[in-house]
Amino acid sequence: MRDIDELRELRDFDTGAPPLDDGTRRRARARLLTAINGPAVRVRAQRPVLRIALSGALAAAVAVGVLVAVQDDGTRTHRTANPPATSAPAMRNMSAQMVLKGAAAYAREHERTVSPRDDQFIYTKEIIKETDQKTGVTKSHVDENWRSVDGSKRSWTMEIGHGWWSPPLKANETVWPPQDWSTLRKLPTDPEKLILVLADEHSSRTKSLDDLTDEDWWSIHFSLAGLLKLVPVMPEGLRPAAYEALGMVPGVKLVPNQKDAKGRTGVAITYDDPTLPKGSVGFGGYFIFDPVTYEFLGFRDVRTSGDGAAMKTYTQLSYLDSWAIVDRVKERP
Repeated sequence: MRDIDELRELRDFDTGAPPLDDGTRRRARARLLTAINGPAVRVRAQRPVLRIALSGALAAAVAVGVLVAVQDDGTRTHRTANPPATSAPAMRNMSAQMVLKGAAAYAREHERTVSPRDDQFIYTKEIIKETDQKTGVTKSHVDENWRSVDGSKRSWTMEIGHGWWSPPLKANETVWPPQDWSTLRKLPTDPEKLILVLADEHSSRTKSLDDLTDEDWWSIHFSLAGLLKLVPVMPEGLRPAAYEALGMVPGVKLVPNQKDAKGRTGVAITYDDPTLPKGSVGFGGYFIFDPVTYEFLGFRDVRTSGDGAAMKTYTQLSYLDSWAIVDRVKERP
């Protein structure tokens, strides 16, 4: 009976620590299920992984922010993250989930509802500022893109000042994130349903969020980050749902005091990938938000070019300057 009494005392013991948030609980449950249901050594599932759809020298120069095609080689890359900024007292009561829920509410209130025709193009103008981490030299780029609404026409794509024609998809060819409006419109605008749709791409056993493992969550984060980074204009309700779904991913965290491309100080959301070495960050970088209104301010990421001693590393800040629906490729609003 003594053991039972001790367990009861332990159950009633108050450490003074705050209760676990939903994300931490999901991660703990996911790891427990993985330990119960699988071997001690985890083998990465052979799920199609995003890779940049470029070729030649341009592919070596571009690291993020372009249309990505689904591949089956199972490879992935990572880079070392910069140390997070020191936590400010005003930020200590904030959480990634609070910021992303606020961002979803802001997006719902301010999003412009559009219904483009299949024969039209979505025009976007993005500003990118890159700083060489070694020399401190900063260069700015203006990228203008024209994306075919239904994907049946070739599109014009730019990345850090370089442009190229993106041909229509071939039969049975798919990309993530989807670029055609009809496919985007089919994605759920309920965050939990959106997560389960993304999970079902590589797991037929998923019934609820509690069934997801660390590996599943990594893949879901990868898909959500790609959707939010690479599709600047979405059907009504999809972006808010993606923000809320991102906040449900275990390992998503808040980093305060981050500057955007305009020099404004915001709070950033990034992801601690449990499948990578500590101190590394995977695809997605930092999403920067206004700390009061939760308006999305832009992205912060890292890009590398070259190899070996000639490799250069850049801090990349970017934001969407404007967008419009136009009738022809290369037509400006």
